[in-house]
Amino acid sequence: MPSKAAALRALFATQPIIRIVGAHHGLGAKLIERSGFDGVWASGLEMATARGVPDASILTMTEHLEAAAAINEATRLPVVCDCDTGYGNAANVMHMVKRYERSGIAAVVIEDKRFPKLNSFVPGRQELAPIDEFVGKLEAAKAARQDPDVMVFARLEALIAGWGLEEALRRAAAYEAAGADGLVVHSKARSPDEIFTFAKRWRGAIPLVAIPTTYPQVTTDELVQHGFRMVIYANHGLRAQIRAMDETFRAIAASGSSAAVEGRLASLEEVFELQGMRQLREDEQRFVRRERAQAIIPAAGDHARQAGLQDLLAERPLCMLEIGGETLISRQLGLLRSSGIADAVIVGGHQCDRIEAAGADVIRNPEHATRQSAHSIMLAVPRISGKCVVVYSDILFDRQILERLLESPHPVTLVIDRAYQSLPAREKQLDLVIAEGPAGTASPRRLQLSTFKPIRRIGKGLDARQANSEFIGMAFFREEGVRALAQAWDDALGTFAGRPFHEAPRPEQASFTDLIQHLIERGVPVHGMEIEHGWSEIHSLEDYQRLNAYYQGLTAGAAR
Repeated sequence: MPSKAAALRALFATQPIIRIVGAHHGLGAKLIERSGFDGVWASGLEMATARGVPDASILTMTEHLEAAAAINEATRLPVVCDCDTGYGNAANVMHMVKRYERSGIAAVVIEDKRFPKLNSFVPGRQELAPIDEFVGKLEAAKAARQDPDVMVFARLEALIAGWGLEEALRRAAAYEAAGADGLVVHSKARSPDEIFTFAKRWRGAIPLVAIPTTYPQVTTDELVQHGFRMVIYANHGLRAQIRAMDETFRAIAASGSSAAVEGRLASLEEVFELQGMRQLREDEQRFVRRERAQAIIPAAGDHARQAGLQDLLAERPLCMLEIGGETLISRQLGLLRSSGIADAVIVGGHQCDRIEAAGADVIRNPEHATRQSAHSIMLAVPRISGKCVVVYSDILFDRQILERLLESPHPVTLVIDRAYQSLPAREKQLDLVIAEGPAGTASPRRLQLSTFKPIRRIGKGLDARQANSEFIGMAFFREEGVRALAQAWDDALGTFAGRPFHEAPRPEQASFTDLIQHLIERGVPVHGMEIEHGWSEIHSLEDYQRLNAYYQGLTAGAAR
């Protein structure tokens, strides 16, 4: 495949005129390509404006190159770079050409002003460099070039500076003799007459380039008729962006919502298309290898006796309660899937036949009336082949809790909330945790997702004065943790047969926390991922009403 520099030279050989448009980022380059232009102008004015500084040699070569390289990577079109005065003397120009060429840039444009330059359309100082000095820069650029297809354009600023047509022609001849591959003839007149007169007087052979910023009425056909081979629409994207953004922001500020401007905005689908999101997803499917993760959701219990829930749960299990128009189990599965966990095993019991969970595997615990959560979870473990998340069926949680949990490096990790002491008293017995390290101070509604603490004790019967966290009903097992859990369960059934097992009268009636405590006592490292809030359970009518109102509010807000 030919280089972009070779492609640009081919355009000069085959097209009457090449049309390029200014950009300062990859998105602009993509839009230019989508609109059918021939190339992209990596505009110094746009790059400076995008960073909120004047176009006056404020940005360094490295900053310009960084933006130009991002533009070049985003498009298949050749990129012509505005390189101001070359960022210094002839030695700086040599360094610049080498760096830009290595980045795949098709052409560079150097203007014959003194450093530091000032944008050509700003009234006041427009100082030209001596001809010999600029000729030296052009010769240095040609000497530094490794790929002969990379083009070096000289930008004539004599008309901009008011030095007249004769000076412009004299300089142009010198620049062609120094090896320039083309001449950018710049003017700030309100009509193209000045550059047309130059073209008529010009006797050179290298291509002429126009930048019709101040004479927008000129057409490409007219430019071709007067001998121009390239036209640069240098800053139109930037100016359009400023006007559109300003009008949009003012409308939102004035109305207090974005409703009035939504019809003028690009859809998120178009944004994703320009980003290349579809290709990324296809590449992920083909190449990204993720360690498989599954979920177990124990949902066998009868919660109808919980405070105020009798009527709501008369004909359905707790996991089928509607929360803001969607069932609790559906919301849980959605959170799991959004974090990459597509396979879930739901262990039902009480009213198991009423569980509707599309895409999930529902199995039944026939002994749910006499056995507890450990037994339900262990019924599902044989179906697990890798990492596993256990999520109680009566909780909802912020997705970032789950996403951070899946990054835990430990064999077994429980999500523990250190803020439980700051909350109002709850009727249920809490699964308390004693973890190593200081208890810390709770602060409302803040997630603390960076701390993993070894857990020493867990259970409902712990002294609340010694406990520093509450187990929320979510745990993560790496593959070795799943194996350790199965081994601990087999050991419990054998070693503790017919006698008390931690807080349970016997292993068959053990809760999940009893089994976790047994893991700890067998020397398996169990850690707590400490959070503050960010989750809620449904253990009473008040819990249900609060969560239902919250999700209904979210739904209503999205509809507006």
